[in-house]
Amino acid sequence: MNASTQNQILTHDDRPAAGGTGTSGAGTQAGRTPFWTAVGLVAGREMKVKMMSKAFVVTTAIMLGLLLLAVLVAPRLGEFFGGDDAGEKVAVTAETSQAVGALGDAYDPQTVDSVDAAKEAVRAGDVEAAVIPDEAGPAGIAVLGLDSAPTALVEALSVSPSVELLDPNAPNPGLQYLIAFGFGIVFFMIAITYGQQIAVSVIEEKQSRVVEILLAAIPAKAMMAGKVIGNSAMALFQVALIAGVLLLGMQVNDAVLPLDGLGAPILWFVLLFTIGFVMIASLYAAAASLVSRQEDIGSTSMPVMMLIMLPYFAVIFFNDNPEALRIMALIPFSAPVATPLRVFMDQGEIWEHLLSLGILIAATALAIWFAAKIYERSILRTGKALKWSEALRAKKD
Repeated sequence: MNASTQNQILTHDDRPAAGGTGTSGAGTQAGRTPFWTAVGLVAGREMKVKMMSKAFVVTTAIMLGLLLLAVLVAPRLGEFFGGDDAGEKVAVTAETSQAVGALGDAYDPQTVDSVDAAKEAVRAGDVEAAVIPDEAGPAGIAVLGLDSAPTALVEALSVSPSVELLDPNAPNPGLQYLIAFGFGIVFFMIAITYGQQIAVSVIEEKQSRVVEILLAAIPAKAMMAGKVIGNSAMALFQVALIAGVLLLGMQVNDAVLPLDGLGAPILWFVLLFTIGFVMIASLYAAAASLVSRQEDIGSTSMPVMMLIMLPYFAVIFFNDNPEALRIMALIPFSAPVATPLRVFMDQGEIWEHLLSLGILIAATALAIWFAAKIYERSILRTGKALKWSEALRAKKD
């Protein structure tokens, strides 16, 4: 934390006296900044540092630009590489033009004067095939090809039975997988990225001993809460931008890519992500307080990372299993991805989704309480990395 912020947080009673002595981390509480004021100062600094970071601004702009480009371009790749939009040219006579015209855009009927003219058009390569009258045939028409039978045209002209769809609104399996993957990768990447940044910030302050000065002015819980709230706000800001780009792409691609019904899942994802990230950020802050060197953060944060990775892969692999999704929607670390996917697929009642939300809120509150206990007991400890169990047994600094 820079000097200006330190001066802003430290009160008169916390500053060193003329004799060189000052209030220590275990000193008087009278001169400390009020809890929520301290939380606001720390959170504001975390957000300001992030917003002023060129890397953050450039990375966010590039990410949103590529995402918008992908959303707009991907559904239109067929238009770019599909060549001429006109259907396959087929020579027809006045008697057969109606039959070919009824096949839709896949075929482009070219009317000729006679059967002989149709045959000549096929031989010359002007058309792919020809459909001519044939009174002897069962359908009253015949299909002409040059050196092979135009199977697709023959099948299209054949009489097909009527088809009744029992579930016309069933989600497309491919789209279902993409949505599960999209929600999962956003949650995974942002949670890991911001979680690691929180960890690095905690360790840097611990290594530089700045944390000892800060704890003379603000409670340890307020410092942790400020870091969690500030980084959570920035993570939510990025997720909101991503959601906005996706919703914009949905509006533009309305006639190209059928994404009806994705608005509600996105809103559910933003809500659940916000709560779930607070839980993860708290645990990352606690994990970082256990170590004094950045090289050691991998071992202490591994349990947190596994709690993120395992549900992430599970939701992607079991996105087509309703029972598995129902169970994962009740698990706090997988609920931010599983519940929006269930909403999209119209699985479960509204009370089930609210139950998932309630369980996530309760788990987040428990994680914050647990992380605060770890943080205030280990933030001033230096030297060998502490284990989670050792930090719980340690006395509060």
